[in-house]
Amino acid sequence: MPDQHTVLRSATKEVVLGHDRPFTIIGERINPTGRKIFQEQLRAGDFSAIERDVAAQVAGGADVLDVNMGVPLTDEPELLATAIRLVQSRTDLPICIDSSVVEALEVGLDAYQGRALVNSITAEDERMEQILPLVKRYDAAVIALPNDADEIPMEADKRIELVAKIVETATKEYGIALEDIVIDPLAMPIGADTQVVNTALETIQRIRQGWGLNMTLGASNVSFGMPARHALGAAFLPMAMTAGLTSAIMDARSPQIVEAVRAADLLLGHDEWGMSWIAAHRARQAAAAAATEQAAGQVLGTG
Repeated sequence: MPDQHTVLRSATKEVVLGHDRPFTIIGERINPTGRKIFQEQLRAGDFSAIERDVAAQVAGGADVLDVNMGVPLTDEPELLATAIRLVQSRTDLPICIDSSVVEALEVGLDAYQGRALVNSITAEDERMEQILPLVKRYDAAVIALPNDADEIPMEADKRIELVAKIVETATKEYGIALEDIVIDPLAMPIGADTQVVNTALETIQRIRQGWGLNMTLGASNVSFGMPARHALGAAFLPMAMTAGLTSAIMDARSPQIVEAVRAADLLLGHDEWGMSWIAAHRARQAAAAAATEQAAGQVLGTG
């Protein structure tokens, strides 16, 4: 099966996920989960944290921004639409619309200017019935997780079986193009079972071999509960890239992990002549020089 290309767009910018393209970093920070102060601000109609998060993720090197507005005791559809419009007023990066609420996904897709990535469906029939018609209607792409109502499979064989079901259902019953299905191969915490990464890597390889599909996952899942999480993430993602992972939902404010991904892009031949790697190095040098000059100026000014 040939490798697929998944095209995402904002009103003015296009990002393509592909096995022959640079790795796509999906910035995860615009999400109130576990952020009590952020949730309180959103309930009060204060969106300043979103603006700061957008700026930080863009500065860190995000290619796409995941936007989730799952805040208890709010009108999530309205909140998500407002957040999407705000994000699009601050950056031209495409958006991954992230919600477990079908009504919120629909309102978010309607508000979005471009071609979105929807996060997400599972292999459950009901979930596909609810969301795939929206994906088709709004000409979006969709993240699909190979788990069902029974379990999150721990074996690669079961995950591949569920990927096959998702692909068959999405393409044959709902007319979704194969290239618009992005699989999450399920990265589980290494602290719970030291074989979970081997299972994830096998799953990634088999998905690429079987369908050529693009894949994404939550980059922080593997290191959950472990010390030195950034070191684990910086090791895991390049390994996954060699197996066929083409994107990850991650915090672009983590320089160690972002740099590891961009280094892997160069080493895998996805950064022609190393131009992106060299440009990023020069930008860091310029930023460091500017910071040194500013610090020196402050010292002289107070002297």
